Amino acid sequence: MAKPHVMRIEGYVIVSADGMLADASGVMPASLKFEADQRFFESALDAADLIVHGRNSFEDQPRSPQRTRIILTRSVAALGPDPSNPKATLWNPAGASFEDACRHAGITTGTAAVIGGPDVFEMFMDRFEVFWLSQAHGLTIPGGGMGGFPGVPQRSPQDILSAHGLKPEETRVLDAERRVDVTAWRRG
Repeated sequence: MAKPHVMRIEGYVIVSADGMLADASGVMPASLKFEADQRFFESALDAADLIVHGRNSFEDQPRSPQRTRIILTRSVAALGPDPSNPKATLWNPAGASFEDACRHAGITTGTAAVIGGPDVFEMFMDRFEVFWLSQAHGLTIPGGGMGGFPGVPQRSPQDILSAHGLKPEETRVLDAERRVDVTAWRRG
């Protein structure tokens, strides 16, 4: 009998005051990286069973190579191994379900941490049990940029999470001096 697929799906992103995740070239600027948020993020990923992200997203941490991951890409028809990372599964959502990708990765229970980018977040918006939205309230990205979710900056990240049935339940100050906090947006 096949193992049941019971995955808790959580999201993680840090955005600027205006909801941006990256600059206009699609690169997360160093100014949006804060030590306290990096510690929070790394601890959460260490606790996750699976990391899910697009081809341009990566956490770049010392234990990153040890983490089992699913990378969304159009370079495969459905599912395949990543030739550069034995702990990674390449997944094309047009050819296979998320559950199939999880089985291919060998993880069917536990927590999946979705770390972006915006289109990847959009795919899971109605499946997140919790979304951890970190925000640097004193920082804007000069020259515009790429929003943390599709629809930003026309709508705020908070409006988008709320529209998908998530509600803010707790906020933790990560760096009071730099005005960085994280809010847990939970389903129901």
